[in-house]
Amino acid sequence: MSVSTSVSARRLAATALAAGALVGAVALPATAADHAQPHRAAVEISGVQHDAPGRDDNSPRALNREWVDITNNTRGAVNLNDWTLSDNVGHTYTFHHYRLDGRATVRVHTGRGHDTRRDLFQDRHRELLDNRAGTVTLRNDHRRVVSAFSWGRHHGGRH
Repeated sequence: MSVSTSVSARRLAATALAAGALVGAVALPATAADHAQPHRAAVEISGVQHDAPGRDDNSPRALNREWVDITNNTRGAVNLNDWTLSDNVGHTYTFHHYRLDGRATVRVHTGRGHDTRRDLFQDRHRELLDNRAGTVTLRNDHRRVVSAFSWGRHHGGRH
């Protein structure tokens, strides 16, 4: 191998290494930025109306103003059959034969009504959610916690 071939090979190797380092430096911030975004659960409790507007008189209208929103953040439908929604006192609602469409939300009301694709009713006669503080928990059909939402004392929002 001649000296000029050896020098050319070294220059080519150095150029390739420099190009690789440049690509790595450019790709690193994009990767770091991807990890900075919060993870969004496939199905989550996306909202809670624990202190219904108006009088707390246990009327059907007042009871249906107390609700929990469940959102499916995926493209595909999720079968919620035998999933449960419970509060920190032990009141539990079980989903029966309900399929939540992709990118959809269902509102679970405390009171009575006729179930639809977007509204489900627990058929309760009294308010369930404490106006000051509490937690609601969504569990799948294997009793694993999928999502929880808290409000009041030292709480606030999803976790």
